[in-house]
Amino acid sequence: MSEDADPAGSGAGRVGFLTVLFDAGCPICRAAHRWLENRAQLVPLVFVPAGSAEARTRFPGLDHAATLRDITVIADNGLVYVSDGAWLACLWALADYRGMAERLSTPALLPAARRFIAAAAAVRESMRPEDYGGGCDDRCR
Repeated sequence: MSEDADPAGSGAGRVGFLTVLFDAGCPICRAAHRWLENRAQLVPLVFVPAGSAEARTRFPGLDHAATLRDITVIADNGLVYVSDGAWLACLWALADYRGMAERLSTPALLPAARRFIAAAAAVRESMRPEDYGGGCDDRCR
């Protein structure tokens, strides 16, 4: 995948930046946010708390309750990635991990990547201190 491609390879065009909606109330998500933020980025990552007023204003068409359950990434070209696609898009944006993202998205490795991401999501879900229900009430900040 070239730098001018999009993470899904769908032909939607160049990605200038990715917005990452993450659960700011989750310790695992906050750690992932810090880790991603501190890596060299080929494509800038912009972080917005999922379910927040900012997320609702910027992306009114999204199911914001769902964005609190699964990491969601929105490309500036309109593509939306959820769960394993979102994690792979984040890795694809990083200078040192683009090759890994490309390898993990191949038919041979994608099933294993999906299982790993699902396991991480299950751990995250078990650690959530509370259910935000229909959305964030600013406790996620």
